Amino acid sequence: MHQGKHQRFLVSLLAELNSAEEANLSALACKSKDGTRRIHEETKGYRQPFAQDADRILHSKSYARYIDKTQVFSLIDNDHITHRVLHVQMVSRIARTVGRFLGLNEDLIEAIALGHDIGHPPFGHEGERILKRLCRQYGLAGFQHNIQSVQFLDCFEKKGQGWNLTLQVLDGILCHDGEARATRLSPARDRDFAAFDRLIKAKQEDPMTNLQPMTLEGCVVRLCDTIAYIGRDIEDAIELGLVERYEIPEQCGRVLGTSNGTIVYTLVSDVIAASAGVRKAAEGDHRYDWVGFSPDIAKVLLELKAFNYERIYNNAVFKPDFEKIHICYEQLFDFYMSQLEHNQTNDEVGRNFLHSMSKAYINTQSSAAIVRDYIAGMTDNFFLCQAKALGCEIPERSCGVN
Repeated sequence: MHQGKHQRFLVSLLAELNSAEEANLSALACKSKDGTRRIHEETKGYRQPFAQDADRILHSKSYARYIDKTQVFSLIDNDHITHRVLHVQMVSRIARTVGRFLGLNEDLIEAIALGHDIGHPPFGHEGERILKRLCRQYGLAGFQHNIQSVQFLDCFEKKGQGWNLTLQVLDGILCHDGEARATRLSPARDRDFAAFDRLIKAKQEDPMTNLQPMTLEGCVVRLCDTIAYIGRDIEDAIELGLVERYEIPEQCGRVLGTSNGTIVYTLVSDVIAASAGVRKAAEGDHRYDWVGFSPDIAKVLLELKAFNYERIYNNAVFKPDFEKIHICYEQLFDFYMSQLEHNQTNDEVGRNFLHSMSKAYINTQSSAAIVRDYIAGMTDNFFLCQAKALGCEIPERSCGVN
């Protein structure tokens, strides 16, 4: 009797939360009651679906491995350099701030932000380029970290069962990655799981396929991904003595600022002001169904992006010894493929390989896809340990300014 009373109370809390969203959120926001799962789950207690998804991602093994995943700078011992775990937390915080002022769903924003980079392999974008080549070599449709994020959360976690996350969260994660020059985004609404699966297939076949999130919340995360990294990567480069603050383009410094804090504040303030119509818009009002920067700020932001690409991301001077990383990737992929072909998983290097995965996962994934998932999920350090145990020559870590 006592337990039944508690349950009725918790259910009433859920109804209050849903009513509060209807009253307080923008008419263009995605309401929690509209969260859709691939496999239906009976609602229990007071927890809304997007909040549940944020918790599921936070408690996943893939999320735990963010702690030793490269953001931009690899193989550097410096406690102040951004790793992937810090980046996703920054994206979450910045995007939730924007969402709060625009009247959007913060739980949905948080879940998308926490999961958006979970598919990045060891050594960041360089690792992604290496794995893309190897996947094609072994008959797969390349490698894209946003698709891999969905693969981890939907098909790999929980021993291959996946977390059964909502469509809106998975969609935001898939669509967080897009054209580098996007400064204004509108949602592609009314997408179902069938359309979502078709979108993944289209993106696999043509990596240049443009992805539009189905919610404004997904659009916010995508823009805030840039806000979170653009100034922070400059701070990291300055910390390592690779860039001097005075080298920031004059117009960028004057308009956006020369420190990460000022850059974030300027960009967040601008996107809130420029997208202010979202908050008071009526349902279906397409005039305000977008988020973005003002034209002047957008122009300067693109200039700062170009500076980062030239001086940081594409600058070979700042790359560690990736020739050895390439060889390690190749030998590990070949080794694990060989283990699968001979059904041998007791070797010292591969003794944990597949032992905990469900038969359903093993039976529905090709050998190359299984190896891709395993390697992509590794932390930088675990990757190097596995490669060393296999006899690969691994690069040394360097000491940055600390």
